Amino acid sequence: MVLVIALAVQVATQVSGAVAQSGLLQGAGRTAHRLEQLHAWSRADEDPPANAPRATAPAATPTVPAPRRLDHGIRLEGVGFRYPGADRPALSGVDLLIPAGATLALVGENGAGKSTLVKLLCGLYRPTEGRILVDGTDLRRLAPGEWNARVAPLFQDFARVELLLRESVGIGAVDALGEEAPVRAALAAAGADAVLDSVPGGLDGLLGRGYGDGAELSGGQWQSLGLARCLIRRDPLLMVLDEPAAALDAGAEYRLFRGFDRTAEPAARTRGAVTLFTSHRFSTVRRADLIVVLENGTVRERGGHDELMAQDGPYRELVELQARGYS
Repeated sequence: MVLVIALAVQVATQVSGAVAQSGLLQGAGRTAHRLEQLHAWSRADEDPPANAPRATAPAATPTVPAPRRLDHGIRLEGVGFRYPGADRPALSGVDLLIPAGATLALVGENGAGKSTLVKLLCGLYRPTEGRILVDGTDLRRLAPGEWNARVAPLFQDFARVELLLRESVGIGAVDALGEEAPVRAALAAAGADAVLDSVPGGLDGLLGRGYGDGAELSGGQWQSLGLARCLIRRDPLLMVLDEPAAALDAGAEYRLFRGFDRTAEPAARTRGAVTLFTSHRFSTVRRADLIVVLENGTVRERGGHDELMAQDGPYRELVELQARGYS
């Protein structure tokens, strides 16, 4: 009886271990499949390799280089997007013009479609309806790699890249990875000089504990490195802040947006670059040239802060609701 019980425990342990390993293998398989899809998508303007799975390779379309500057802006015509398997679209019938050099703020409750619209503009998703025009050229026709290089995003779930400090920032512009001057300039623009001073070894210091005994950083310090990784992009035409300050205090949020503004303002003057951000804090939103209120995946209101406050609509309701929370 003792022998049977001991063997049963061993068998149970081995079975549970096999199940756990099976889950890891399935996860690795899904990751490999996604990497294969990304590889095929990134080569959309080239001949796909002979062994590329035809189901994941995008249809070949003529590609044109991304513009050097924006003269007119970005226009959305009847843009809609539905996630696979979703009952209803995340966005529907969005018509919008973002003038060159303008600052656009997206406002709305959770689930209104703000992040989906941001990802469509970044080229991470493609519209299931309508089209997005960049100075009159359909975004689908722009070479994906070139457009990606002209977008400088900072998302709420930014990556904590635990590499050398120069690498953690430098991967924002891989072609400048070995250069020191662009990394230092991006750190200064992001207000992250204090992070550089606090890391033993400076630019060659290791961050985090994933690959060794590296420096531990606070959430705000990691976020400033994420901003530096965004600002190191050369000549961006679309600069994005997608609720990056949701977990920051007021002082850290102010420093974050000031660092972003130092790059966004000259980019708008010289290249007509568009700045887009989403935020639930209306002290930040009111600074935008154009405010767009999304509701259930559609544009409910648009205009400047004073214009929208003069209307008895959802924007005014949201502003007053937040103001009552501080009174």
